[in-house]
Amino acid sequence: MRLKILHHGNCFDGAASAALFGRFFTWRHGPGVEIAYQPMQHQQGDPFPEGIFDADVHAVVDFRYSPSPKLDWWFDHHQSAFQPASDRATFEADGSGQKFWDPKAPSNTGFLRRVAQERFGFRAPELDELCRWADVIDSAAFPSAAMAVRLEEPALRIMTVLEATADPALPGRVIEGFARGAPLAELAAQPWLAGPLAPMLARHQEAAEAFRRLSRVEGGVVEADLSETGIASANKFIAYDLYPDARYTVVVSLDPKRAKVSVGSNPWAREPRAHDISRICERYGGGGHPVVGAVSLGPDRLLDARRVAKEIAGILRGPPPR
Repeated sequence: MRLKILHHGNCFDGAASAALFGRFFTWRHGPGVEIAYQPMQHQQGDPFPEGIFDADVHAVVDFRYSPSPKLDWWFDHHQSAFQPASDRATFEADGSGQKFWDPKAPSNTGFLRRVAQERFGFRAPELDELCRWADVIDSAAFPSAAMAVRLEEPALRIMTVLEATADPALPGRVIEGFARGAPLAELAAQPWLAGPLAPMLARHQEAAEAFRRLSRVEGGVVEADLSETGIASANKFIAYDLYPDARYTVVVSLDPKRAKVSVGSNPWAREPRAHDISRICERYGGGGHPVVGAVSLGPDRLLDARRVAKEIAGILRGPPPR
């Protein structure tokens, strides 16, 4: 039997969800299952290209819903899981008992484990460490911004590699390590992961300096345009380490595949979040969670991304909608 798991790419929670679902499915069907992992990226329009559902069984985890009749299993916790909104009716009419959504779950990994335990009796205590860190990372439940920026914990080092790697084989190796229940410290020390991590940590320091140089804060919103720095992505917590009183961040970045507007809220801010970021991003064809989201455009639409970023920053400085 060939199982294909489509998961949120360049994401710790997406990789952990794929590993957990693979373990769960193998527990149900035996060790003869052949598993393929397919990373997915959010984009405007349908992110599922024609022919992507080409295995015997298909699962989508930590990624938006597909109304395809070939979708067998689905687990997600994004507020903006249904794009277009009409997909929600298809989900609610599904009678398979194999598609689940909880936008209040801290991480998709933790949500998947809860459903697998409560509905199906699956348990894998050796994955407890992985599930705990997925909750911490995806809900930004760090004790401080400094911890998220220093990247000293093994889970955060693995997160850094997953978010930045361009090696198509590396995420699969990480997922396989997760699925085995390998201790995260042991996994992070593997030469094939520690090797690429070293230059990534150096680029992380460069990104922190670029962010310090190019960012500004106004009305509780930090804005930064990194599109001309060559930095495709920056640790989202740098802003809150630099500006602990800020409530939100809006960052523009550019890589060969997309111009991106990343939007976040400060989990340590004294003044609580007053806007639903996922709803704001949905206005521009993006999405996410109430606390974090993004809008992805084509790489030739940098000027549009900059315009969207300014508009979103203006919305976040204003009063919340009633």
